[in-house]
Parts: sequence; structure tokens; C-alpha cells
Amino acid sequence: QVQLVESGGGTVQAGGSLRLSCAASGRTFSSYAPHAMGWFRQPPGKEREFVAAMGRSDSSTSYADSVKGRFTISRDNAKNTVILQMISLKPEDTAVYYCAAARVYRIRVNHPEGFDYWGQGTQVTVSS
Repeated sequence: QVQLVESGGGTVQAGGSLRLSCAASGRTFSSYAPHAMGWFRQPPGKEREFVAAMGRSDSSTSYADSVKGRFTISRDNAKNTVILQMISLKPEDTAVYYCAAARVYRIRVNHPEGFDYWGQGTQVTVSS
């Protein structure tokens, strides 16, 4: 059984910052860190979309064009955690943000199919 627990969501004014954190636990990841870990978001009335992802061994990162230069993903493999630092937030960043983890290596990490486990989601609201 795997659990992903997110924290750090909230409400902020446009131009502000937030830091999301996600910790993965469970037997699957008790002896090794997840392959890719990432973040997706689901704006109101829209489908879930990719935000950012980071690999385990080479620490390669991938970002959606809409967040490049404003969001930074990082991870601590020893603690099975992934962080999403968000700055210069915009009202269009308002969404439920989901943490995701992959049990095995997959090439496609910018799509939900690339991940096996999901957190419960945390709300981020950016007011104008």
C-alpha cells in the first residue's frame, strides 16, 4: 500500500508564492525511492493537466510551458518527498494540485499514464 500526502495549499493573492510538499510512504517505497515524482493540477471545470515532474536517478525535470520560470520542482529521495515551489502565481493557477509517483520507469512523465500513485489533492486558490 502506498500513500502520498500533500500539504501546503491555500489562498494567495496574484504575484504571491506557495510551496507544496508531498511525502510518499508504504511498503513499495520502503527500500527505494519512486522513479518519477510529479505534480498535476485540475482547474475548475477542466481536465487534469501536467505541471512538473522529476526523475529519480538523473534528477531530470520537465515543466508545462505555462509554469516554466515560475515553478520549481525538487525532491529528496532519502525522504521520498517532492516539493513544488511556486512564485509569481496567477489566477489561472487556481486548481486542485495532485502529487503523483511512478513505481517503475516510464518515458512519458507529462501524462497521468506515467504514474501509478496519486495523492488526495490540495487546493490552491490565487485571487486577483
